[in-house]
Amino acid sequence: MLNTIAREAFTRLFRPLARLLLRLGLTPDAVTFIGTLGVSAGALIFYPLGHLFWGTVVITVFVFCDMLDGIMAREMGRKSLWGAFLDSTLDRIADSAVFVGLALWFFLGADDPLTALLALGCLVTGSLVSYVRARAEGLGVHASGGIAERADRLLVTLIVTGLVGMGLPDIVLTVALGVLMIACCITILQRISSVRRQLLENHETA
Repeated sequence: MLNTIAREAFTRLFRPLARLLLRLGLTPDAVTFIGTLGVSAGALIFYPLGHLFWGTVVITVFVFCDMLDGIMAREMGRKSLWGAFLDSTLDRIADSAVFVGLALWFFLGADDPLTALLALGCLVTGSLVSYVRARAEGLGVHASGGIAERADRLLVTLIVTGLVGMGLPDIVLTVALGVLMIACCITILQRISSVRRQLLENHETA
């Protein structure tokens, strides 16, 4: 949902920075790599040590690279299939790092296996949301949308984790991850239903 609502606003906000990075000689692919490395480092260094607030700050800074690379590519007038593939692949790495970092802390540091398992559940279901879309596009149909797209998942996870790092009780994150996992499951069903409908329509019109 946020992808549609916020894309234009973020494009206007970050276009000057995107142009500056291009003038400095950075490519969209380089920014994609930097963003993934930063998110992964923030999640896998700070979160397992229990530094949930500062980990979230570091991750949030580098998440903006995920917006910048697309804006930079558009500023260059370049739409690259390789860039889209790279961006999507590295997104999965960054998302995995966030939830693995949380799981490590709640398994080993906070002694809260329920929250740790919910973090892993969000990792699995979030990956399935992305897989359904990729598989659908491989079949020539679309499977975007749903109530828990990547931007929605990241926003909820980072905001609640940061607030817990500032002193909110862990149960707030436990509940948020549980709701997020359910939302991911609903999104998977929404996308599967959409793909089935499109394939049936294509078969009838063939």
